[in-house]
Amino acid sequence: MKTLYRLVILFICCMGSRLGLAQQAEPLISGSFQDLSVEELARQLEARSGYRIYFDSAAVRGVTVRAEVREQTVASVLRQALQPTALRFSMDADRHVFITKDRGLPLVLPAGFFETLTAAPVADSAAVANRPVPVAASPSQLYEIGRLSAAPASGRATLTGHVRSAKTGGPVAGATVYVDGPGGGMATDAQGYYALTLPVGPHVLNIRGIGIKNTRRRVLLLANGQLDVQMEEDVVVLKEVVVEAEKTKNVTGMQIGVEKLDIKTMRQVPTAFGETDVMRVVLMLPGVKSVGEGSNGISVRGGGTDQNLILFNDATIYNPSHLFGFFSGFNPAILKSVELYKTGIPAKYGGRLSSVLDITTREGNKQKFAGAGGIGLLTSHLALEGPIVKDKTSFLVSGRTSYSDWLLGKLPSRTLRESSASFYDVNAQVNHTFDPNNALSVNGYVSRDRFKFGADTTYAYQNRNGSVKWRHTFGSQLFGVLTGTYSRYDYQIESERNPVNASVLRFDIEQLGGQADFSYFHSSAHTVDFGGSTLRYGMSPGSLQPRGDKSLVVSQTLAREQAQESALYVSDRWDVTARFSVYLGLRYSYYQALGPRDVYRYEDGRPRSPTTVLDTMRYGSGRTVATYHGPEYRASLKYALNDNSSVKAAYNRTRQYIHQLTNTASVSPTDTWKLSDAYVRPQVGDQVSVGYYRNFKANTIETSVETYYKVMQDFLDYKGGAKLLLNPHLETDVVSAKGKAYGVEVSVRKTAGKVNGWLNYTYARTLAQVNPDNPAERINGGNYYPSNYDKPHEVNLAGNYRFSKRFSTSVNFNYSTGRPITLPLSKYYIDGTGRVYYSDRNAYRVPDYYRVDFSMNIEGNHRIKKLAHSSWTVAVYNLTGRSNPYSVYFKSVGGQIKGYQLSIFAQPIPTVTYNFKF
Repeated sequence: MKTLYRLVILFICCMGSRLGLAQQAEPLISGSFQDLSVEELARQLEARSGYRIYFDSAAVRGVTVRAEVREQTVASVLRQALQPTALRFSMDADRHVFITKDRGLPLVLPAGFFETLTAAPVADSAAVANRPVPVAASPSQLYEIGRLSAAPASGRATLTGHVRSAKTGGPVAGATVYVDGPGGGMATDAQGYYALTLPVGPHVLNIRGIGIKNTRRRVLLLANGQLDVQMEEDVVVLKEVVVEAEKTKNVTGMQIGVEKLDIKTMRQVPTAFGETDVMRVVLMLPGVKSVGEGSNGISVRGGGTDQNLILFNDATIYNPSHLFGFFSGFNPAILKSVELYKTGIPAKYGGRLSSVLDITTREGNKQKFAGAGGIGLLTSHLALEGPIVKDKTSFLVSGRTSYSDWLLGKLPSRTLRESSASFYDVNAQVNHTFDPNNALSVNGYVSRDRFKFGADTTYAYQNRNGSVKWRHTFGSQLFGVLTGTYSRYDYQIESERNPVNASVLRFDIEQLGGQADFSYFHSSAHTVDFGGSTLRYGMSPGSLQPRGDKSLVVSQTLAREQAQESALYVSDRWDVTARFSVYLGLRYSYYQALGPRDVYRYEDGRPRSPTTVLDTMRYGSGRTVATYHGPEYRASLKYALNDNSSVKAAYNRTRQYIHQLTNTASVSPTDTWKLSDAYVRPQVGDQVSVGYYRNFKANTIETSVETYYKVMQDFLDYKGGAKLLLNPHLETDVVSAKGKAYGVEVSVRKTAGKVNGWLNYTYARTLAQVNPDNPAERINGGNYYPSNYDKPHEVNLAGNYRFSKRFSTSVNFNYSTGRPITLPLSKYYIDGTGRVYYSDRNAYRVPDYYRVDFSMNIEGNHRIKKLAHSSWTVAVYNLTGRSNPYSVYFKSVGGQIKGYQLSIFAQPIPTVTYNFKF
């Protein structure tokens, strides 16, 4: 009975198609077709019959046909014309004709079509693997994928490939590739890779993305195969602010708490000194807070500044800013995209508690030489790129430098006016494509800062980073990336005003890492990611050396610390239905603190201090001092309520084995780091978040509401009067704290039109608790108190208005509650010694912060053929001249303690920048 039922359904489907066609009059063709190419014959028949004819240009090239007909059907014309050749044709009920070589295409439903199907395993052979992958550049051509003889029995095949820019040859990441109907789709990864499992037969492949023209490709899928697609730039899209590649991405996307920005979006945001600044744009996003104007760090959803993993081309950046946070550390001319994960962190990322900021640069142009740059009042930058071997190898180099001493002369502080500052950064990248399945990229980054504070102290710090990445396609369903990275951050502080006290303080940390990431595209509904990573840390906590022969400073060098951190992970993205999707991931990390190292043993039951040391345990080189490990869970789900709205939820657990040491609210580049050891435990965090997303007006207005709750354990706080530099007994001055953070983020974005931008409001609380067994070490009596990053209210507005194609303006507004502060309340004397009585920890706040910035962009004419394209940017930072506090400090004057506020930018700062590209 079951078999009979299937046959009846198949008969009805076939008869329905034939009857539908019969209701339309079959066109009859008359004429003489002599020595025509197949392309010309197809064109004439399409024009006279209404049929659509598809073929592979390579298969019909050089073939001429002839036919003499009178009132004949299209099928009769083709039969007569193609009979002497090796070409065959097939027709379906919708007047589609498919011309193929040697064998006709069977267009009936394949056997087993009504069974429950799974994707068949791909059988790759050396011949197939080495065959050149077709590049689809034409939307009208039919691309035949696979061989009919290799058609899978299941009736389904996997189509894979890369989406690339026709202009530069580089990958197009985040493009959506899908087919009409129920076949599904996916977004390309960072390398432009896609994989779709579809029924065998004809399909229309749709490709949409940011900065590219939406297009289609017609494919005839016979078996598993590959198809690369070349995309043209869309000059109209380049004039608008687009936060996502697809207007519906915020609703249909799987992830929650993820912000994605491209360079075009970032250029719309006014910045301090007329130059696109990644970190300042990130600070305009919901849930991201500054820890002080002119400070290096950011706080994400209440986390510490050390709880953010900042990656630049996969290598860790320990200090992402220049000149104490006044400038971004990344050249805007080479940036491609920025992704910030606040929650729903993919399982491949680990090592930090609160967020991941992944910054990537674009590949060099593989087609032609090009360049871009900018000249401003404070900085200049230049980037050059081009092919080394066309379509195979490209380079991208960039540099940036400053000449900002004149600005320091305008600041209100006399010490700052007597100071000097400079920085530079250099990037270099080479990309090589060996074949369609193998590609290699090599990246290098160096930055250096030098700042002389008055006539006394000179600060110098630098980043050095590099990465090597090999991408390999193992088959139509398995894709892998192997990455090696190196990161180093170091600083030195030279004090030389008084020759007797002249000294040099040094610190450095470096890490060497390797990572293997694999993606298995089981089907359009299932993508499995898995892999592993390892990091080797080496850190010199500090050394102090005398400077000059007259210096009486005593040399001191702390022992070098080493550690190994490794992890394995696996995750599965599963589209359960068209509306419901699930992401499940597991990461397991393993950490070892390694020798050589001396570990002090303290008296039991007493506070740790240098006076309670009982013994010293010495560990040899490579020996394990302490071990920590544990699982990190990642889970997300999305349910689409309709085409315009969805709800999402996520949970993630993260572990962090490295800590930043700072005893000030504002983070500086001279803060040091500490590896977990026998006394300093790793940080552990758990976060739950829920969000609702809704789009309006054809997806041009995006709205979202996200709420979160986070708990953190074993992050470091400090005892009163703690010594953090050059302390061999650091565990005696730090205490283990726990915290909680919760909040609501409301965001509205307009992504198209003359007026665009975003507005967001965040209500958030971040509380800490230090409640050890020893009452003397408790802070605020063991009760919760506001952490340094507790700012309950924050509002960000970024608005843009385009008057014409050449003239636009932008405005920023930022408001936040003042950060907490601990104040001295009185001074008292014991045995003639003066002491200060302080308030409870963070019981007061500095004044609220707000700032307005304005910029105006004037572009040159838009003629395509010209030597160079240029634009002018006029910007004003702190338009209202608001005196926002950088720091608050106290002095004893006449026996009284008086407070003072230092503001770095207490007046409007105008800048002019000339930008060009060729």
